[in-house]
Amino acid sequence: MTDLTDFPITARWAPQDPSAIQLYSFPTPNGVKVSIMLEETGLPYEAHKVDINTDDQFSDAFVSLNPNNKIPAIIDPEGPDGQPIGLFESGAILIYLAEKTGQLLPTDPRARAEVLQWLMFQMGGVGPMFGQMGFFVKFGGKDVADPIPRDRYVGEAKRLLGVLDKRLEGRDWICGDYSIADIAIAPWLRALLVGYQAREIVGWDDWRNLPAYLDRFLAREAVQRGLVQPPRD
Repeated sequence: MTDLTDFPITARWAPQDPSAIQLYSFPTPNGVKVSIMLEETGLPYEAHKVDINTDDQFSDAFVSLNPNNKIPAIIDPEGPDGQPIGLFESGAILIYLAEKTGQLLPTDPRARAEVLQWLMFQMGGVGPMFGQMGFFVKFGGKDVADPIPRDRYVGEAKRLLGVLDKRLEGRDWICGDYSIADIAIAPWLRALLVGYQAREIVGWDDWRNLPAYLDRFLAREAVQRGLVQPPRD
């Protein structure tokens, strides 16, 4: 049987099946990227709830796996050398799982580079900017009297939406075929509507291609399963 006891996190979130990938996460836009990827690829996994509402991510157990105290993180009991490996950063995990399974990341160098550039577009732009916008329109920052930060992040969110809407002209998916780029980007679009309740603020219904794109993504059965892993309750 696989032994994961070298990872201190397993003392708090004990694996039921140590041979399965152990996912430590919470159903945020970043968190569901990995659960959706695991569902899409069919890899066996166990989802452990790291409750960010009670600061589980700052616990010694979680920080032992991710020193940056951010979800998600994984342990793969069968790493590249056959030994367990722990990973954090959602983009890095998506690439790792794609390479492990040979799915959702092209092997052709040109097509691969295209997918990776849009993955990085999400990691460096969409995620940080949408997250800051959400803070200023929905959460603690909404009570800040100075309108400058709110306006800045709303404006940047709209600019990024414009980039995506243009990219999707004549395409079902960001890079033609469904890929890890879509798994990274689409949960953040959903967050604008569900998490931040910013449909009107970003003019969601006025975009030409984005609403249908998100609908296509959410209609996938693997996406529907991944969006609720780990369960909040």
